[in-house]
Amino acid sequence: MHTESTDTTNGAAADLPADLFAYALAGTEGIPSYADLMDKLRQPSYRAQQLAQWLWVRAAARYDDMTNLPADVRTQLAQMAVFQRAVIADVQHSRDGTRKYLLRFADGICAETVALPQRGYETSDGSARLTVCVSAQAGCTLACSFCATGRSGFSRNLLPGEIAEQVRVVAADYGHRVSNVVVMGQGEPFLNYDATLAGLRIINAANAAGGLGIGARHITLSTAGIISGIKRLAAEPQQFTLAVSLHSAVQATRDRLMPGLQGQPLAELNAALQAYYQQTKRRPSLEYALIAGVNDSTAEIAALAQFARSCSSGGAHVNLIPLNASATDDALLDLQPTNAATAARIAETLRSSKVEVSIRASRGSDIAAACGQLAQQHTG
Repeated sequence: MHTESTDTTNGAAADLPADLFAYALAGTEGIPSYADLMDKLRQPSYRAQQLAQWLWVRAAARYDDMTNLPADVRTQLAQMAVFQRAVIADVQHSRDGTRKYLLRFADGICAETVALPQRGYETSDGSARLTVCVSAQAGCTLACSFCATGRSGFSRNLLPGEIAEQVRVVAADYGHRVSNVVVMGQGEPFLNYDATLAGLRIINAANAAGGLGIGARHITLSTAGIISGIKRLAAEPQQFTLAVSLHSAVQATRDRLMPGLQGQPLAELNAALQAYYQQTKRRPSLEYALIAGVNDSTAEIAALAQFARSCSSGGAHVNLIPLNASATDDALLDLQPTNAATAARIAETLRSSKVEVSIRASRGSDIAAACGQLAQQHTG
């Protein structure tokens, strides 16, 4: 992957990334911006917004398409930073309308993206919901026992533009505006914090500012429970929604299910969520994959209720997710989903314990596009 530019422009120091997708729309800790790039080219600051407009609003395919940038600037940009759009290497269509994309980036690394359209979007006036589930990493390092992604290995962190590019690709493929974004695809976003936030700011910024114009409250950032990331997110100005993949509120069970998080104790996670609520006044949600005989017992659900109630003054919303089995990983075949009747009883138990709860309908499981199934199993 390209990481550094060569000193070919106006005597600029070779200290900026040599991939255009490595840049942020605006100041983000640890990530250079389009303005930094234009400053290296000794261009006026408004050129950065022009560049962003071409990238994310007009969806230019190459530098030469950016006709309001002077020809010499386009030449210099091409010398400094590779600009190559993501390629759809494969796309699969589910019976329920879900689409799963395998996107290939400039260095050949691939990541998966899932599109979840609302029924009837084809004939809508543009107001129907189209949700995109984006990846923050190519693969994952956490190796959760119920997730095919973590068992398929890790390639690298995605760049800010590669995260935003997933949303642009889906919108173009559907010919429909994306209304919601969830960072629930491959990888742990808080292990790629700076790039993820930079990517979400591109997605969130208004079209006039060169962004994709999706409201912050329509963007959900899901973490397996990286406490340092939760603390950082609480201080961010954007009102992104926070979701935590909990899966057990009993430490021993969670350690067994999510071994990569054994350094993130539940007590400290709970304290971080309380502090997050106090600082933002936004309730987190808890994702809970129901696994038969593992985390669906009376004791497990009682612990979940107590954890959820204590996260904020109104408690955390719990999303119950029946485990999505993997047909491609023998290690996951021993884990089975809680049956529907038991899941319904668990939901009622939580409600009676003053916990707001919903049971999430699984979508895209026939193409391995549901939660926990993204392992780059494609036809091409």
